[in-house]
Amino acid sequence: MDQASSLRKMVEATGKRDRLNRLETAVENPENVPRVIAITSGKGGVGKTNIVGNMAMALSAIGKKVLVLDADLGLANIDIIFGIHPQYNIGHVLNGEKELSDIIVDGPPGIRIIPAGSGFVNLTHLTEGQKLSLLSEFEALNEISDIFLIDTGAGISSNVLYFNLAADECIIVATSEPTSITDAYAMIKVMSSQHNAKHFKLLANMVKSESEAKSVYKNLCQAADRFLSGVAIEYLGYIPRDEKICDAVKQRRTVMDFCPASASSCQFKKLAQRLWESPKRSDNVGNIKFFLHRYISAKTNTADQHAL
Repeated sequence: MDQASSLRKMVEATGKRDRLNRLETAVENPENVPRVIAITSGKGGVGKTNIVGNMAMALSAIGKKVLVLDADLGLANIDIIFGIHPQYNIGHVLNGEKELSDIIVDGPPGIRIIPAGSGFVNLTHLTEGQKLSLLSEFEALNEISDIFLIDTGAGISSNVLYFNLAADECIIVATSEPTSITDAYAMIKVMSSQHNAKHFKLLANMVKSESEAKSVYKNLCQAADRFLSGVAIEYLGYIPRDEKICDAVKQRRTVMDFCPASASSCQFKKLAQRLWESPKRSDNVGNIKFFLHRYISAKTNTADQHAL
């Protein structure tokens, strides 16, 4: 299906031209928009949500306003990391009961959370109309954050790919387990070959040392260099295996809060600084502005042709 056809289906599904008008305005006026970063993985159980929660804490500690979206629709658990009990979730937005701004909850200082719902099977496959609706709702949140972290689900489902492609940057989380590296490569392969995404960051988690982390990075890069054209993978860093993280989770806390002097907390602080200081990729094809601009332009051109 081409991009114009995809947009037409989204527009027909929503029937809300005003949403497209707001999105077009956001595309043409990109100033003061938050940095949008998806944290994802090819395999579940690699500690992705823990990373999101602690990175949010570390970014807040350096004075950044952080908005976290739990985009693991159907299996939400970011609320556990922050010890919160949200009354509403993104399901209430998708079914029209609430606006996105109504369901946002306050987390630790400097952090706000958009919760998802656990066990809602109907949330695991968003329609094109729901996707467009969500993007237009997100556009209204530009003023409340400097950085927008998206905790995606694991794997290569359409929802996971959607959120990864809509972000400015994509951080792939992998461990040293061969299955984790293989699945991380599969994620990169699908995004690059089917959606033309070419730039990724790798974060190695639960490793014994930095040398083990760089071994994970090397293995992934070698596979990408051999089989994928034009793909660039940046080494972001690593989080060491740390029992303090397990202790923190048991208490529904982040390790940054539970034990700020731990080895993992120190690494999260370094990673947050490195991430914030790294250049933002304005040419990333997954950037929300460019992602929407292609679709909107295609739809507008097609509509004009039909009107003639």
